[in-house]
Amino acid sequence: MHLDVGTLRDFYYRSALGRAAQGILRREVVRFWPECDRQTVVGYGFAVPLLRPYLAGARRVVGLMPAPQGVMRWPGGMPNVSVLSEEAAWPMETGHVDRLILMHGLETSERQGDVLDEAYRVLGPGGQALFIVPNRSGLWARSDRTPFGFGRPYSLSQLEDQLKRHDFVPEKHISVLYQPPSTRRFWMRTGPIWERMGRAIPAIMAGGVVMVVASKRYPPTQRGVDGAVRVPNPLDVLSPRPVNKPKTV
Repeated sequence: MHLDVGTLRDFYYRSALGRAAQGILRREVVRFWPECDRQTVVGYGFAVPLLRPYLAGARRVVGLMPAPQGVMRWPGGMPNVSVLSEEAAWPMETGHVDRLILMHGLETSERQGDVLDEAYRVLGPGGQALFIVPNRSGLWARSDRTPFGFGRPYSLSQLEDQLKRHDFVPEKHISVLYQPPSTRRFWMRTGPIWERMGRAIPAIMAGGVVMVVASKRYPPTQRGVDGAVRVPNPLDVLSPRPVNKPKTV
């Protein structure tokens, strides 16, 4: 079950814990992909907090938000790049995405297979997808104070196995968010210390979130996941060009 877009917005933009989590996650995304100049960068679910570093240099940035979640205008004070999307029919052309981030779009979906098939379809040759999900062993999956406490949590092996079944090839992974999901002053002040400790001794501490970078296997072993786009005129809502209407006879 997807969370409401207002709940996600309030957490990441209006709470201290959410802003701290956003900062940690965004730094890791930039470490994976330092720059995406002249590339198409897409986020699905509620990934827009992690897309901001690419607004200036990317060829196109798109924030796809699933219909059960709802959509909000983003980014503030700039031309809107967010689009409402069906879970199994993204308004993107096949094979045109260079970098794809999924956050709060997989673990909360009841159609996870369809979501992964769409992620495979839109990703282009040489492209990479970053999957961000709650860690089954971490504290964040056990608390409903954050969006990572909802939906299906994953272990690293569970996520990688599911990605492989949908023709993705996992390449890198990392766990983050080692601080407890608490707004108490002590935990917030010591958050960076917990983050460093967790990464130094990951066998003892479990991060709250698992991040996996994967590429697409081609040709696919599944049939039908690499077909034509299902939605006509993709992203016309973001295009400055007028849409030609069909002639009547």
